[in-house]
Amino acid sequence: MTFGGAVFNVGGWMRLLDRYIFIEWLKIFALSLGATLGVLMLVDANTSLYQLLNANASVKAILWYYVTLTPSLLPVVMPVSLLISVLFCMGQFHRNQEIIAMRAVGITLWRIAAPLFAAGVMLALVMLALNAWLVPISVETSREFKDNLRFAAEARKVDSTQVGVISQLGFDDRRVGRLWLINSFSQYAYRGFGVSVYQKDERGRELARITADEAFFDDVDGHWVLLNGRELTFNPDTGEPIRSITFKKRDCRDWRENPGLMQTLMKRPKDLSFFEINDVLGAIPAKNNPRLLTYLVQYHGILANPFVCLVVVGIAVPYAVAGVRTNPMVGVSKSAGLFLAFYILANVCTMLGSNGWVSPFLAAWIPVVIMLGFSAWLFKKAV
Repeated sequence: MTFGGAVFNVGGWMRLLDRYIFIEWLKIFALSLGATLGVLMLVDANTSLYQLLNANASVKAILWYYVTLTPSLLPVVMPVSLLISVLFCMGQFHRNQEIIAMRAVGITLWRIAAPLFAAGVMLALVMLALNAWLVPISVETSREFKDNLRFAAEARKVDSTQVGVISQLGFDDRRVGRLWLINSFSQYAYRGFGVSVYQKDERGRELARITADEAFFDDVDGHWVLLNGRELTFNPDTGEPIRSITFKKRDCRDWRENPGLMQTLMKRPKDLSFFEINDVLGAIPAKNNPRLLTYLVQYHGILANPFVCLVVVGIAVPYAVAGVRTNPMVGVSKSAGLFLAFYILANVCTMLGSNGWVSPFLAAWIPVVIMLGFSAWLFKKAV
């Protein structure tokens, strides 16, 4: 391109412009990421720090806990930090008349935002890798670390069977037709008390009912052992009891239900790692237990969540450019409101997927697709 006798390398100039936009964005993103991460850690410290100190954790142990916790917070803070940084960066360009200058020489808004979309794609890939590997390890390690400290502190005061007790632990394993009800289960001693197991046939008719004062899972052989119990068998056609047998100890070698899986099912799906959800769905397909639809929605949600980064760029850039023509806060407010609307839509779709009204896959991806389409419309309108 020639202008006033001078020759310009358009490709090189555009690469220079891309680097400029990207570096300016990256500076703000790094600052906002650190600030947002710090806020979330302060929120966690409001509850966890007291528990750690109450468990006599050392300063080194507390620091280690927050080191292991940090990766699990990144998928939460990265989209928020991206939104803040894009709004601030593009708003700053517009206030300095840089956007007007770029568009005056024929550069479209799509092309100006290209480095930011590239950053969005990069962050989406980073989040996908984090969700698939580092975040699950972080979630499980930090939770186990805190629980172990709490259990150790409790074990110094009470009997081990009273440490880390879960009340009313239930597990419906439809693959083998066994329904478990455990009055109390010690996560520390790995023993259950007041155990009732209902054995059913493929039609859901009760075949046997086994009760025991105590039960534990043999980690070596991988089966349950019941102590001081009774087995009552039934006629499946009439439902009448046939016989009753008492026992002191029974090795149930065919009973392979893992108590770790039972405990996992007591937790909210959003509190579980990707590995744990994958283990649950691998052990018990959702078709065998409608309750597991929530876990399947969460599974697909973890895979879809990284692409929120593209949604963020798509809604932030047009509003950041348009908002400063009147008041800088107008664009910020609109984009923040739209970002909030996205999460409301995501929660609604999660509810629909958990109740089986839409497929879990669609429940996770519909909000992302709708908002990407809306952001494309915003760009077209801004151009």
